[in-house]
Amino acid sequence: MVIIPLTDRLLTAEELPHSDDTPVDNELQNDIPNLLLNLLRVVWAEHSDWFWGVDMGIYYEPNLEEPAKSKVIVPDGFLALGVPRYTNEGGRLSYLLWQEQNILPILALEVVSQKYNNEYEDKLIAYEQLGILYYAIYNPLAQKRGRHKNRQSLEVYKLVNSKYQLQTGNPVWMPEINLGIGCEFQNHPAWAREWVFWYDQSSKRYLTESEKLTAAETATLQMFQAKEKLASYLRSLGINPDDITK
Repeated sequence: MVIIPLTDRLLTAEELPHSDDTPVDNELQNDIPNLLLNLLRVVWAEHSDWFWGVDMGIYYEPNLEEPAKSKVIVPDGFLALGVPRYTNEGGRLSYLLWQEQNILPILALEVVSQKYNNEYEDKLIAYEQLGILYYAIYNPLAQKRGRHKNRQSLEVYKLVNSKYQLQTGNPVWMPEINLGIGCEFQNHPAWAREWVFWYDQSSKRYLTESEKLTAAETATLQMFQAKEKLASYLRSLGINPDDITK
């Protein structure tokens, strides 16, 4: 685990680059982390001690002489627990460990690019050495690329004795987070494909807000149809349903 040494002065986010200036090369690198963020806003609506960063730098070693050379890693998404959900009106520019009481993110997520960026090798080692407990790799092209044809589309690694171990199952339950993470085919929001979701301990998927609304509308419609069917049946018996409800 990285420990930031105390100095007379520590860098602020305003002094550091806010992005690695590397553009995403597919929509999923934004859509999947933002889907997970929006789900957390619902699942943990009553909690304010978590932060989910999307394409945001995690700074873990400051360089006072040349701030731009401070050590940073930029996951597509990451989750930190035990930190304020919001820090100020403008929100975080970056996640600076020395401003977050040395609280490391507990989960990092990478969505494999069209141009492969060594998510299974270099980045895995980097997160392992940093000490992030869970590392999830979502690869939309798994089993379609020659070098990755034996991999699952979502792989979750857990740090055990300072080494990442691949976890089994879909979803994978993470007791330290009280969430499961997995993938399944869904039409979200109008794009039918495999998506990454959060799950509860019984492997039940947390629904998006639009899914909840659709489910409520469907239930209301079914209730109305059931009442109409019953009313029609009563009328066939010569009974006025309005008389029953009076």
